[in-house]
Amino acid sequence: MTAATDLPACIEMQTAAAPTHAVIWLHGLGADGNDFAPIVPELGLQGAPAVRFVFPHAPVMPVTINGGMPMRAWYDILVTDLVRREDEAGVRRSETVIRGLIARENARGIPASRIVLAGFSQGCAMALHTGLRYPERLAGLIGLSGYLPLAASFETERAPANAETPILLAHGTYDPVVALPRAEAALAQLRAAGHPVQWQTYPMPHAVCPQEIADIGAFLRRVLVP
Repeated sequence: MTAATDLPACIEMQTAAAPTHAVIWLHGLGADGNDFAPIVPELGLQGAPAVRFVFPHAPVMPVTINGGMPMRAWYDILVTDLVRREDEAGVRRSETVIRGLIARENARGIPASRIVLAGFSQGCAMALHTGLRYPERLAGLIGLSGYLPLAASFETERAPANAETPILLAHGTYDPVVALPRAEAALAQLRAAGHPVQWQTYPMPHAVCPQEIADIGAFLRRVLVP
């Protein structure tokens, strides 16, 4: 278990006092926890249970595909196709950190069944990797403009507890960073394994659009139940 002192700094926002639910939202490569905090008021969660949004900052590390430039990253990216060679040690290290963030919410009175893991791009990869392997049922998973890392070990490592956890996958049809077929491969693998996946595409690049934000809000209202 990751000690509380080892957890990353986080931005936190609450939709109301005394939150009973939480959304842990993981940013993409080179961004930080500030990236998605501004969309919280746009999600339309009025009337939903009180939610704590947690936006952690990934550590700064050299990233191979960017010439070794240090930036915030959940793991190293070794090749442009993302999956031919993967930083397995980095992915699993960040999985431990994210489990620690879930444990911290548990300690604050929010059980795993009321926690959603969400992420964009590299954060999407970590949300899917961690959530599908987590031993307790989560409320939901949101993967935006990303893919499924370490796909070869998914079938043997996925947790029965999250076999029926709702998943929202969303992607831009003009994404030049994480190509649409990479996300479609994740969708196919998840559905083949029986996971309930809501799939949305939008005519956009590696970004977020207003309709996607509305769809995320609708998904959260559905899974964040009292």
